[in-house]
Amino acid sequence: MKSLRARRFKRFYEQIFLSRLFALLSGWLFSVALPALLYWGPSVLHNVNSGQRTALLATSIAFVLSHFSTKYILVNYPGGQSQGLIFTQVLMCYGTLIIGTLLLRTEVSRALLVASGVAALLWVHIEYITTRAYFRPKFAIIPGGFADEVLALPDCDARLLACLDLQGVRYDGIVADFERIDRDAERFLTTCALTNVPVYNAKSVYETLSGRVKIDKMSENNIGSLLPSTAYELTKSLIDWTIVVITLPIVLPLSVLTACLIRLESPGPAIYKQDRVGRGNRVFTIYKFRSMRFDRNATEQFAGQDDPRVTRVGRIIRKLRIDEVPQFFNVLKGEMSLIGPRPEQPSFVQEFDKKIPFYSYRHVVKPGITGWAQVRHGYAAGSDETRVKIEHDFYYIKNCSLSLDFFIIFLTFRTMLTGFGAR
Repeated sequence: MKSLRARRFKRFYEQIFLSRLFALLSGWLFSVALPALLYWGPSVLHNVNSGQRTALLATSIAFVLSHFSTKYILVNYPGGQSQGLIFTQVLMCYGTLIIGTLLLRTEVSRALLVASGVAALLWVHIEYITTRAYFRPKFAIIPGGFADEVLALPDCDARLLACLDLQGVRYDGIVADFERIDRDAERFLTTCALTNVPVYNAKSVYETLSGRVKIDKMSENNIGSLLPSTAYELTKSLIDWTIVVITLPIVLPLSVLTACLIRLESPGPAIYKQDRVGRGNRVFTIYKFRSMRFDRNATEQFAGQDDPRVTRVGRIIRKLRIDEVPQFFNVLKGEMSLIGPRPEQPSFVQEFDKKIPFYSYRHVVKPGITGWAQVRHGYAAGSDETRVKIEHDFYYIKNCSLSLDFFIIFLTFRTMLTGFGAR
């Protein structure tokens, strides 16, 4: 299940005002037509020259891309309903357009592009704030089993059914644990489906809204679905290599500067090496910029968010994720990917494998420099929090795709700006 769309609005005026076409047209008038009218004046309504036509086309393309990309993220991914991500999407679309016109030396008003971008940013936020309540899923929950887990989720309006009757209330769907319902509930769900009210399995709804796969409720079918396709893995590896090679002119000077600052602040090597467990439970050597005081005899332990061993330079490079840059070498060696579950130390893997069921199944894919668990959950300091991170890892493995990888990249930029999850 990729998304849970609002389906309860079936009246004529609701179908119009909440439709994508209405949102697209009204947004275009506000973000493209209005800035052009204010910039060129009313005369543009009667006589449009080639330069103005090019500018209108460019701003229209940027707005349409911003509209559809933000809608895609808002609907399809847990955590996508974030104003920070909306800002990033609009900025990326208009920024790419402005850079493209500069490189191609296209005759178009940069001032109009910027004005349209600001208007689009304002409009998308207004649309998000005013329509958020309408597109928030509203579910009727049949109690029992996994359905009770859905009631605790913050991203939906889940209401417990006291009896098998909707009582005239409009819902986007009925949620039940299909393995725990009786025959009366089965008949009720059938009646709902026949009246065009969607019926959902509680486990699928939980995974879609939380971005987690419950590891203590997995079956053989779940395990079989946690296998990414060969085509996806080959494409992802090619993209990893391409990104690493293209960014080398920036990464190499940054690495030299970082290494010098580390050596100047504290004695010891600038690059820190450690054994980690990767794909197929194979142990490999990971490379990081050293962010702590050097101690050759230190025992393995979790690095806390406020760990006193962290140096001043280390605190900065951790927040900005610069300490992970040497892992580009691991990517080139084929040991890691840019996106994937974070690799752990062998001793931790042995410990967690005893406490957490299916823990080692996270090693069916290459570990990553950043990942779904890092951007969704952040720092984990023990078995309980690690269990939650593993549930996020399993969600990524089960739903891995290039679009999800790009979404994780957006969330990683947010992490770099806020420091959430930095360790």
